[in-house]
Amino acid sequence: MKRVKLIPGWLLLAAAACALVRPSLCPELELAYIGPGAGFAFLGSFLALIWAFVLSVGTLLTWPARMLWRGRRRRKALRNACVKKVIFLGLDGFDPGIAERLMAEGKLPNLARLRQEGSYRRLRTTFPSLSPVAWSTFATGVSPARHNIFDFLNRNLKSYLPELSSSRVNKPRRVLQLGRYRIPLSRPTVDLRRKSLPFWKILAEHGVDCTILRVPITFPPEKFDGKLLSAMCTPDLRGTQGSFSFFSTRQEQVSYENGSRYPLHRNGRRITGQLEGPEHPLLEEAPPLAVPFALVPNGKPGEAILEIQGERYPLRLGKYTSWIPVAFRAGPGITAYGICRFLLTQLEPEVNLYVTPINIDPERPALPISHPAYYSAYLAKLLGSFATVGMAEDTWALNEGAIDEDAFLEQAWAIHEEREAMFFNSLAKMRHGVTACVFDASDRIQHMFYRYLENRASGKHARTIEAMYARMDELVGRTLRYVDRETALFVLSDHGFASFRRGVNLNTWLLDNGYLALRDGATTAGPYFKGVDWSRTRAYTLGLAGLYLNLRGRESGGIVAPGAEAEALKAELIARLSGLRDPDTGEVAIQQVYATNRLYRGPYLEEAPDLIVGYSNGYRTSWDAAQGKVTSKVFEDNPKAWSGDHSLDPVLVPGVLFSNLKLASDDPGIEDMAPTALALFGLPKPAHMEGQVIVETTKR
Repeated sequence: MKRVKLIPGWLLLAAAACALVRPSLCPELELAYIGPGAGFAFLGSFLALIWAFVLSVGTLLTWPARMLWRGRRRRKALRNACVKKVIFLGLDGFDPGIAERLMAEGKLPNLARLRQEGSYRRLRTTFPSLSPVAWSTFATGVSPARHNIFDFLNRNLKSYLPELSSSRVNKPRRVLQLGRYRIPLSRPTVDLRRKSLPFWKILAEHGVDCTILRVPITFPPEKFDGKLLSAMCTPDLRGTQGSFSFFSTRQEQVSYENGSRYPLHRNGRRITGQLEGPEHPLLEEAPPLAVPFALVPNGKPGEAILEIQGERYPLRLGKYTSWIPVAFRAGPGITAYGICRFLLTQLEPEVNLYVTPINIDPERPALPISHPAYYSAYLAKLLGSFATVGMAEDTWALNEGAIDEDAFLEQAWAIHEEREAMFFNSLAKMRHGVTACVFDASDRIQHMFYRYLENRASGKHARTIEAMYARMDELVGRTLRYVDRETALFVLSDHGFASFRRGVNLNTWLLDNGYLALRDGATTAGPYFKGVDWSRTRAYTLGLAGLYLNLRGRESGGIVAPGAEAEALKAELIARLSGLRDPDTGEVAIQQVYATNRLYRGPYLEEAPDLIVGYSNGYRTSWDAAQGKVTSKVFEDNPKAWSGDHSLDPVLVPGVLFSNLKLASDDPGIEDMAPTALALFGLPKPAHMEGQVIVETTKR
């Protein structure tokens, strides 16, 4: 495939940032956990390969001096260390109740051995019990009020519209408009909104090598003297949090919440389509960049040939292709590179084709997805191409019927195997330092298959979750081969899991009970609070766990006075919502509502929701409420394949913590991991960290 030369990445980043879709105009703002996936629009830095080349040459030339300097720092760092190596194996969503049952049944032998020879505890999660919040606390050793991540979404205090909580795009300050063209005259920036220092940055400053693989909320990657591959909230090439494409010869009007449907056209034996990519980085009101492709049946049942950008790839019904590179050209010298996988789901009489979200190509990243910048390319060259979007397992394609359960599982395990290759490559090369890697399949598979576990149904997928736990146990067993007397191993999860049978729309409850008002006598509103009368609204909900007061002086249309009035309103809402029952089932839907100013203290408390809603097992905020909608019903069934969740009272969904070391705490929390990592290398806990050291730190 012909390669197009690139111009300096900052210029393209600036040009595309000028084309950013404002959140208020974007119909796909929600995240994959909530709904559609656009965290922020595509920036398009199209990082120049020339820079990677320059960095590589510079690295080679300075290698001897750097090795001497690092060796001296490492010897100094390890002088007071209790261990030589620390391994953090993260199993997102690994539930203690399920794990304990399966260990008792003899089905998790490696974890059972680790428990017997070392330690096991249930691990306290964060308030709320959401992955971006908990893993940020894991990294920094502080509560949300000190790291500034409270949910997947924040609300804009001026517009009330949702924003991605983890990252912020700052457009170029100066732009030259030449007709339809926007020429940036200054650089844009992408900011990581998570605050506080991760433990690996502190360790690196003291000469400890750290490799951090796919730990959530690491996009954009921070600079430090180590290696990092970004994870959750890394966008796809379109700028969304993962939007699939579905192509069909059927002429139907079908819309998806988190994907797009496109036509396929027959032209004799050839079936043609257009794969849509990112927005045009320089032209106003131009259509998105696109790549044409064709399918040609090869005469064998269930087989065809995919022709795209001068290359031919075999397609087999029900089988994914490998990662296929695609290049979206915006003009001379301007190209964005992505990768995607194709899945032929029907070939006759009609043709259906699913395409994964277009991931940023790790070999030619259009945005910074690793540190150093060339690290993703190094991994891809060494191990093969891999998924880069933050939530790579396409849960919404299964939710909306674009793929079936078998296709989802094949995709999830393929991504898991990519992650394993990176993890074990790091372990094999690590002689001193830290390797931390988070695996997502445990979380995604429980989200999508929990209904089988809860209903104890029979059939093909009845034991999918149990099989996943067994496979994670095998992963632990393989990891144990790299553990010796001078290695500390921690196997942990950020939270557990529970059923999600019924959704609760608190915006509707607030409307029914006089806390929220709509304009013009309307009875419903949304998404993004469209139709809400802020001049008469005292409280509202957005995202998965937060309830906000419409506070005067904070929100642009706030009417609730800070101080006594706000505290009285919070107390009233806590009293009325805690123990709220579902009239259709008689069950308690909300176990407890918590005032955040009583949960934690910190400089970012003002950014937090005023209340955290702790839902009961079986309940969660509804899909509509998470998007800021007001519907006709407070309670409704959850009809989606996404049938398990952890967005409920954190007391009900602790995580797990296994270690080969003896744990000194009976009630460890995820905030304890960062100070413990520092202590194992002989470093004191910084004053700002709230976690505690939970192992003995005598030299082994």
